[in-house]
Amino acid sequence: MKLPIRKYGDPILRAKGRRIDEINDDIRALAENMLETMHAANGVGLAAQQVGHAVQLTVLDVSQVEDRPSAMKLNGETVMDLGAAMPLVLLNPVLHLGAEKESGNEGCLSFPEITAEIDRSISVAVEARTLEGDELQIEASGLLARALQHEVDHLNGILFIDRMNSATKTVHASRLKRLQKETARL
Repeated sequence: MKLPIRKYGDPILRAKGRRIDEINDDIRALAENMLETMHAANGVGLAAQQVGHAVQLTVLDVSQVEDRPSAMKLNGETVMDLGAAMPLVLLNPVLHLGAEKESGNEGCLSFPEITAEIDRSISVAVEARTLEGDELQIEASGLLARALQHEVDHLNGILFIDRMNSATKTVHASRLKRLQKETARL
């Protein structure tokens, strides 16, 4: 079932997600609905907060993005066919950032029509659980590394506008204010 995506100004977007200790039918249904919602919105990632749930759950799928490549190791093994490893459903992800950073264009489903250059680590390592309860280790670079950082930020109540430099925030200030007002009216 496609869920409504919460927009900037909704307080749930600033909520730190609670840890998921029990994987039950509600969590599995939420993950399935989040995947459907993300794909319908042409997104590459979606955090539970973006659909109104303050829990440590995110879904990602970068397999359809051909102009921004990704590389991935799953439990130490290089993934040759990224599409076969997608989508990812991650519970309680813990992120370890690589030292080297680069600037790249980002958008967010909770901020329609707003994109910005954001500095992120080029590579990351993530430890998480799957819906089956298995431990998972991911090493990623490229778009997948950027998406993982963006989504784990969401799980901790951090928004991509928090990562913008002050000049970029100034450029987007009127749009952000308008989006907040529209959200407040809902």
